[in-house]
Amino acid sequence: MTDLAAGYRRCAELTRQYGTTYYWGARLLPPAQRRDVFTVYALCRLADDIVDEPDRVDLAVPQGGTPRERLAAFRAMFFRALEAGSDEPVMAAIVDSIRRRGTDPECFERFFDAMASDLDRDAWSTWEELRDGYMEGSAAVIGEMMLPVLEPYSPEAKESARALGNAFQLTNFLRDVAEDLDRGRVYLPQEDLARHGADPWLRTVTPEWRAMMAEQVARARELYAQGQEGLALLPPASRRCVGTALVLYSRILDRIEAADYDVFSGRLRVPDAEKLAVMLRSVALGVPHVDFGRAGAAA
Repeated sequence: MTDLAAGYRRCAELTRQYGTTYYWGARLLPPAQRRDVFTVYALCRLADDIVDEPDRVDLAVPQGGTPRERLAAFRAMFFRALEAGSDEPVMAAIVDSIRRRGTDPECFERFFDAMASDLDRDAWSTWEELRDGYMEGSAAVIGEMMLPVLEPYSPEAKESARALGNAFQLTNFLRDVAEDLDRGRVYLPQEDLARHGADPWLRTVTPEWRAMMAEQVARARELYAQGQEGLALLPPASRRCVGTALVLYSRILDRIEAADYDVFSGRLRVPDAEKLAVMLRSVALGVPHVDFGRAGAAA
């Protein structure tokens, strides 16, 4: 018999280890919702690691073969489990959660397609191409996956959830430029880089780099503003969860600016003490409204 409880525990461990902002935010949810956030994160983390960290071994994913072969095997394993269940505890927990929440399986098709594209592409020409050709399945769709867990009052919450998924990922792209370069990838629109004369491969902060990054930070804040609009459509616990994650993730942008856009010297992080303070404030006083502005940069 599959140890479903062990699978849920492992999903929580993966989230705490690799997705601390998601983990802290999810702590504000009732246990039943919290564990379903962890399963969504775990599925995405395991697939992403096959592509980006192929040497990281996890018993929940197929072993042996190239990253392309392992990703295809993991995708097939997931969809088989979605239909017939699984004896592997982590996968069993993931599909148990998805079935209970009624998440549209098409979301996962888009997600796995985006993960596979990382094995074929290392750059994107324009913001629109990056957003619609890659982030659609790697970021916006994550917002869609989370919605059934968050139990929104209205389906109108979908677009804000998608915008917030994009905001989180664009923030990651800006913070993780150096790590992505180490993998031979650039998740900054080539058109924007060329327009400013900025070259990430120099790994140097220049006036051109600052101008390009300032534009991307403004774009990310516009996405956060769109995501924030959907908080009112969520129940109180979900609002605190998502609002806390929104505030914490957006503060990475503050740190990028404070570092004069130097994302090459080390990974910029929000300290755990600050994460805890924001979480406690959300419980005691409610989620703060952040004025991100509405410059229209993300249109």
